[in-house]
Amino acid sequence: MSGFKDHFSSASDRYAAYRPDYPAALFAWLAGRCSGHDAAWDCATGSGQAALGLAPHFRQVIATDASAEQIGHAVPHPAIDYRVAPAEASGLPERSVDLVTVAQAAHWFDLPRFYTEVARVMKPGGVLALWGYGRIVLPGDMDAPFRRFYAETIGPYWPPERALIDDAYRGLEFPFAELTPPTFQIEVEWSLYRLMDYLSTWSAVKRYQAARGHDPLPALMAELQPGWGEPGALRTLQWPLFLRAGTRRGVD
Repeated sequence: MSGFKDHFSSASDRYAAYRPDYPAALFAWLAGRCSGHDAAWDCATGSGQAALGLAPHFRQVIATDASAEQIGHAVPHPAIDYRVAPAEASGLPERSVDLVTVAQAAHWFDLPRFYTEVARVMKPGGVLALWGYGRIVLPGDMDAPFRRFYAETIGPYWPPERALIDDAYRGLEFPFAELTPPTFQIEVEWSLYRLMDYLSTWSAVKRYQAARGHDPLPALMAELQPGWGEPGALRTLQWPLFLRAGTRRGVD
């Protein structure tokens, strides 16, 4: 997992528009585990979804991403300082942040180098949190065709790092004193059109399109529509979040 693997800059505008937001309860819980609230570092911020969630809880949020294109589509906020920087070399001062967060991105990192950087910039008593979410489980009979689409149609086009997401980061090296988090989930009210927009941001979909010369999403939409009903109708969709969180004393 060395080097910056950029699967998202080519669709930064769609990533910013169509990726789901994280639950407010997640950020409140993380802030409650920190001994200070001066600064948080949101690493691999993308277009800033997690940084925006952190902003109410910290005086300053430094949000970095290796992709200038992603940072260019981030949502401005007076408490957020967006910067272009790789995960393994943030440019932050030593012992300057109370919390480090990585949302849906740790599987792309050179983890030993990143953990060294976390130990350098984190204050004593600080917290590191890595989280992500996998495949939505669609309601009723729609999940079977969606599962086939995920595993078979576009399955060969997922980068190998995707296996860490499917394993909920259980196999990820994590040399910190681990905390036991509550259960969190993302919940949205989406139409079938909106679901297709979200799926269009998946790296495997983009790689399928490039390799096969056509878009697999219209066929999936046609397969899901009988179970969904009117494509513009809103349905409640959920993803379970997985979270690895720990304190600095594990690396001191």
